[in-house]
Amino acid sequence: MRIKVDKSRCTGCKLCQQICTIEHYHEINPKKAAIHIGAEFPAPGVFTPMLCVQCGACARACPEIAIERTGNDGAFVIDPSKCTNCGVCIETCPIGVMYSHADAPTPIKCDLCLKCTEVCNTGALTVVDTPRATSR
Repeated sequence: MRIKVDKSRCTGCKLCQQICTIEHYHEINPKKAAIHIGAEFPAPGVFTPMLCVQCGACARACPEIAIERTGNDGAFVIDPSKCTNCGVCIETCPIGVMYSHADAPTPIKCDLCLKCTEVCNTGALTVVDTPRATSR
């Protein structure tokens, strides 16, 4: 599965960022959200949600093999017991949606928890089924 983004429907409310950090860090801190909402200034009211597309570039680049596909959802997930926080995955991300935060034990990336799609009331973020790709 994957999260489909329809930027034409995004209002920039940032509920997706709030639920992301509540789910993963038990706090509201958009700076730790795995989804980013880009404002396209000077165009008023134009926003672009950006999140991991699960391409696997980070997993292929990780020297510790700390990022692997898990479960049936197709998400690449960071194993905190293997991750050294070296940042190679962040540098490798082709769309620039992985990053680090001083209070996070590992780099931050979407793990397809889908909470953002549950709170998005405009349809900007929806779940789409896709065929399962192979690991790494």
